[in-house]
Amino acid sequence: MKQLEQKPAVRAYSNYDIGYVAGGYKPPNRHEWGPGVRDVYALHYIVSGKGVLETRKRVFHLSEGESFLIFPNTEVYYYPDSRDPWAYVWNEFKGEEARRWIAMTLLEPDRPTVTGIVHPLQPLYQSSGNPGAKLCDQIRSDAQLRLLLSYYMEYYPNEKTTAPTDYVGAAIKYIEHHYWKSALKSADIANAVNIERSYLYRLFKQATGMSVSVYLLAYRIERACELLKTVGWSVKSIAYSVGFNDPLYFSKVFKRATSYTPSAYMALLAESDRTSLARTTRQS
Repeated sequence: MKQLEQKPAVRAYSNYDIGYVAGGYKPPNRHEWGPGVRDVYALHYIVSGKGVLETRKRVFHLSEGESFLIFPNTEVYYYPDSRDPWAYVWNEFKGEEARRWIAMTLLEPDRPTVTGIVHPLQPLYQSSGNPGAKLCDQIRSDAQLRLLLSYYMEYYPNEKTTAPTDYVGAAIKYIEHHYWKSALKSADIANAVNIERSYLYRLFKQATGMSVSVYLLAYRIERACELLKTVGWSVKSIAYSVGFNDPLYFSKVFKRATSYTPSAYMALLAESDRTSLARTTRQS
């Protein structure tokens, strides 16, 4: 079935760190563009056929499955092959975050092309929207754009600009998001960050001075201290909120870590608040 050409979906662009501007599908025809420059990034994916990109005094012959990127303020000229004209999808976007993300791929002004891969990228390209799109639609468009660029970062990584995986940082972030789960163990954290438990233990110990399990417990106690400042919450509720199903066991662990039971800690906080209030009253 013949695909109809879809008109680009355009939206007003207003100082976004990364923002989808336009997108569409170009069926096989004699359309060419340039020589000229754009003020946006324009990422193209060749669905079928062949074509040519000329930029920076270089010529790139492209075919199905390959991608090319037009960089802002860079002169380009691209056109279809006379015998087998290409069809392609494209997305245009702007923003400083976009620049940083593109720098983490193999796409560069002097080499703005990448070869095809097994995973089809065409479904990730957008071709819908309108200039008066609602904020919710703009957010979805930007999210879809991030998804598209993430695949280029994954499949075409620039090893020079891609930082090595921070396993310790990833483990800490996982703990901060999942500490409330009573069943959470060191092995779960290691699996979540895709690393052997023993290796994570060594890295974590070297970076923080404590094991993963000790850090998890310390974080739970820290969060418990913060929650105990909230008047009206029971010790049972707070225990459950930081990953302890047994309030009595939580009280023992809390006292071992702070020298106070949760109830005594709450009383201490209340006394401190009363003292501060009285001091403020006398001064006024």
